[in-house]
Amino acid sequence: MIRQAAFEGMNGNEQKMLKGALHCHTTRSDGKSTPEEVIAQHAAAGYDFLAITDHRNYNYSDFGDHSITIIPGMEQDRNFISEREGDWCSHCFHSVCLGPADQERNGYRQDERPEGGYVKNQAEFQQVLDEVHRRGNITFLCHPRWSCLFPRDFDRLEGIWAMELWNTGCVMDDDIDRDNGDYWDEMLMQGKRWAGVAVDDGHCPDQNCKGWVRVNSGNDTDAILSALQRGAFYSSCGPEIYDFYVDDDRCAHIACSPCVHAQFYTGIQHCIMVRPEAGDTLESARNHVNSHAGYVRCVVTDREGRKAWTNPVFL
Repeated sequence: MIRQAAFEGMNGNEQKMLKGALHCHTTRSDGKSTPEEVIAQHAAAGYDFLAITDHRNYNYSDFGDHSITIIPGMEQDRNFISEREGDWCSHCFHSVCLGPADQERNGYRQDERPEGGYVKNQAEFQQVLDEVHRRGNITFLCHPRWSCLFPRDFDRLEGIWAMELWNTGCVMDDDIDRDNGDYWDEMLMQGKRWAGVAVDDGHCPDQNCKGWVRVNSGNDTDAILSALQRGAFYSSCGPEIYDFYVDDDRCAHIACSPCVHAQFYTGIQHCIMVRPEAGDTLESARNHVNSHAGYVRCVVTDREGRKAWTNPVFL
């Protein structure tokens, strides 16, 4: 049996998992709320940790008096086209950077503001990522559809551990980046063991606390970052996931809060949807995994249309 890392040692007890926000903005860049207000909002919503990821403005500081762990970080970016050449263009790379709280192991200082700029292709953006990684930070790719990116634009990036599946700000503003699973499958089929994350990218209060990760780790920065890199988490906009594993007969099993259907993805065949009887809900589902599949992942959807995503089990 292969159990997905998020559920190792959990024994079906989801309550032990930490709730975290990995991408949000404040008045330190283009957000509408102060850091104090953003932290208080997430603490009131039951979050255990939060990364304040303002644009090219690095943060370690806890601006509030709440029992919530602040993950150091920022959002780094490069545009493809200079605004000097004509109309504004959103074709760009954005990446959230997260690093250790120990400033001796983190190459960025509080309030450090790296320069922005322009790139011609992903090879040039790789140099930006390499510098972030050299400074002890990990990175994930942000809102690919909002950024006008296709898989061919980022399929050779190295060192990234995840990509955004859900981005609340993009969903609310433009109805995009609501499930980037097809892009994710493209990366997984190429052999990249990327995780998938749900984030808010909130720039105003009503965009916060709608997409999160649930992490199987202790509540300190190093433990959380390690668990994220191992894929020991799931992402959600509402439903809870309690277990996900593949048994010795290559049957994938998921246990979750009441949902209207579960979808299994392997990349080599169409999505397999499991539904309960009409008008009912399911709290578990299973599906045989094709013998040629290199991975399987699952998405569950509740009555309100809200989704939760497992990370893949690699076979």
